Amino acid sequence: MGKNILVVDDSALMRMVMCDILNADQRFTVADRAKNGKEALDLLSKNKYDAVVLDVNMPVMGGLELLKELQVRKIPARVMMASTDTRDGAKVTMDALELGALDFVHKSANIKNNRTEEFQKNFCETLYAVASSREPTFGRTVSLDRIKSDKKFVSMVKKHNIAGNKIVAIASSTGGPKALQAVIPKLPKGLNAPVVLVQHMPVGFTKSLAERLDSLSELTVTEAREGEMLQKGHVYISKGGMHMNVSSDQRKSCIHYSNEPSREGVKPCANYMYESLINSPFDQVVCVVLTGMGLDGTEGIKNLKAKKQTFVIAQQENTCAVYGMPKGVVKAGLVNQIVELDNVAQEIIMNVGVK
Repeated sequence: MGKNILVVDDSALMRMVMCDILNADQRFTVADRAKNGKEALDLLSKNKYDAVVLDVNMPVMGGLELLKELQVRKIPARVMMASTDTRDGAKVTMDALELGALDFVHKSANIKNNRTEEFQKNFCETLYAVASSREPTFGRTVSLDRIKSDKKFVSMVKKHNIAGNKIVAIASSTGGPKALQAVIPKLPKGLNAPVVLVQHMPVGFTKSLAERLDSLSELTVTEAREGEMLQKGHVYISKGGMHMNVSSDQRKSCIHYSNEPSREGVKPCANYMYESLINSPFDQVVCVVLTGMGLDGTEGIKNLKAKKQTFVIAQQENTCAVYGMPKGVVKAGLVNQIVELDNVAQEIIMNVGVK
């Protein structure tokens, strides 16, 4: 029997399209439908679902209001947002992920675009990862107190004067935006390395993710620009819809985007990022693989590790929303350290040092 899904959308036509997509996939069964958050809340109060597909803007009660109510009432729900691809939609999606949604797909206002094979595949694969995840909506909330750097720990690392020209390369997918809020804001301003980061997201959403992380962090966090020179204490997030590479010569390393087809079914793909570091001038690459479906990162790190000194950190299974990408590098025997999510930042700091 397939995963039981609740579909919540105020558009009858959009509900029908999403239900048709799900009913055509043997992994899913559309158990119920709702046209607003209030109807969904009533259903979630009485029934168990493997996942919820949730629209953002709806009358009576919108998607964000529903997520807040689920937290207040402690009703566990694995939620995938179905968001528009507008700038405002990107900001709202970041709010939804912070409130407990595990992932999202961006749907088009043009129904025809939502019937394409590409959209249907992405919709179903993302939802299956969410439905298979371990983390309920109210499982982890983000607070400024919880994400502040451990000043005493940073001071201790400073005294050890860790040498070398290093770079941190992070990969994440489903559950990643929330996981990154437990990592990036804990890194100190004086981190002795640049950070490059691939989070699987479509075009138009990564800039909002960068802005959200930047507002919480001592480090500067931006969506990486073509040709931008890498600087220590700066986090560069790959744009959605492009593959981010690090282009290097003996003097500098810069961001370079390429437009190859999707790899591992994703774009951006972390494998490209890792492989681009093979010929970089860095003495060591600290690879970090966080929660996410699929195997992105495994092949790239394997190829990188064969040519360059690396230290690979994987997120511990019981702290992952989806134990896919970390499991890939662990099973391949590539990992040096497996750590709980809350300890990932400390592991990074210990390996690259603080200025």
